[in-house]
Amino acid sequence: MQNLLNRFLGYARFDTKPDESNHDSPSSINQMLFAERLADELEKTGLTEVTLDGNGYVMATLPATTDAEGPVVGFIAHIDTSPEAPSDNVNPRVLKDYDGGTILLDAKQDIVLSPDDFPDLAKYKGQTIITTDGTTLLGADDKAGIAEIVTACEYLLANPHLKHGRIRIAFTPDEEIGRGADNFDVKMFGADYAYTLDGGGVGELEYENFNAAAATVIIKGRSVHPGTAKETMINSIMVAQDFDSLLPQQERPEYTSGYEGFFHLYDTKGSVEETVMKYIIRDHDPVKFSDRKRLFNDAAASIRSKYRGATVTVSLADQYYNMKEIIEANYHVIEKAVEAYRKAGVEPVIKPVRGGTDGARLSFMGLPCPNLFTGGHNYHGRFEYIPLQSMEKAVEVIINLCLSEKKYPE
Repeated sequence: MQNLLNRFLGYARFDTKPDESNHDSPSSINQMLFAERLADELEKTGLTEVTLDGNGYVMATLPATTDAEGPVVGFIAHIDTSPEAPSDNVNPRVLKDYDGGTILLDAKQDIVLSPDDFPDLAKYKGQTIITTDGTTLLGADDKAGIAEIVTACEYLLANPHLKHGRIRIAFTPDEEIGRGADNFDVKMFGADYAYTLDGGGVGELEYENFNAAAATVIIKGRSVHPGTAKETMINSIMVAQDFDSLLPQQERPEYTSGYEGFFHLYDTKGSVEETVMKYIIRDHDPVKFSDRKRLFNDAAASIRSKYRGATVTVSLADQYYNMKEIIEANYHVIEKAVEAYRKAGVEPVIKPVRGGTDGARLSFMGLPCPNLFTGGHNYHGRFEYIPLQSMEKAVEVIINLCLSEKKYPE
């Protein structure tokens, strides 16, 4: 599918990093510019009811090719890419007939993508691999999802003899900073249920995700001349280190997997006078999730007691919850996905999401919305890659889901 490859490469080069400090929607102008481009493309492709609202949400309809009654199915992907890695001047590399060995990404910095470090890479020997150039992320999370949805719609529009009901699609901003569903109009979207295309390797199928909270810790110390600092200086950087040491050291992302939760310090800026730390807190189990938040606040209380002259401020807010209970009450959406995967020759790998998707919040907003694979690996960094054949399988799964709802008459 050359169209799929070209479409994704074009999307990947567009910088859509969100801006967490900006509370507008979308949080960055480039997201709105990309949304405008997508809306224009959807209209030119032949989709109907294309809308782009002031918050950067793109919606469109793939019209039914039958009069038979059936549920409306939706497909959703997000526009933004991770704020944790460079995303400007993305220069994707396309490696055909991958030989199974080490891939040189950047000769100057000696940056390589190796199956020694990332064993899954070896599974794709002989396939076409799309990588970064070693200096930025790739943006397959979630530009691949967008490309796959648009390509599936393009295929169905070109083959009207394939009978399907009304299909709705949506592209959302600011998912990576936890705001992707903030202004999503479920009623306007009008789907009975939907799927996010926001997963990883081929075969992944997810309907359990973390309960999630974001936390900011601001520590204000006392700066004095180091020559006369004895018993007067309070170095906020050192206090911050002490705070972090009170959190379980083995419960960080790099030490956990499966259903294990974590505390993740992902950003810190500091001086003697003030240090700001940003965390995310995750756990699949709601009781353990509450315990983690309590432990976090207890750590702050302990630091306040130890450093009487320091000010420790904690802001902690829930972001989303585990959609498992919603999906299990609507389990037919998983059964449909399993059927669609197997029709595409893909064996489903049902596993928990070690993260979150727009689908988690949308499920609690009345739109059951499990998560499908896009095919990508190593998201959010310079070692990100995606096999083209995995993307093609994702397109096939989308098409199967569109056609699987009913045995429409020819």
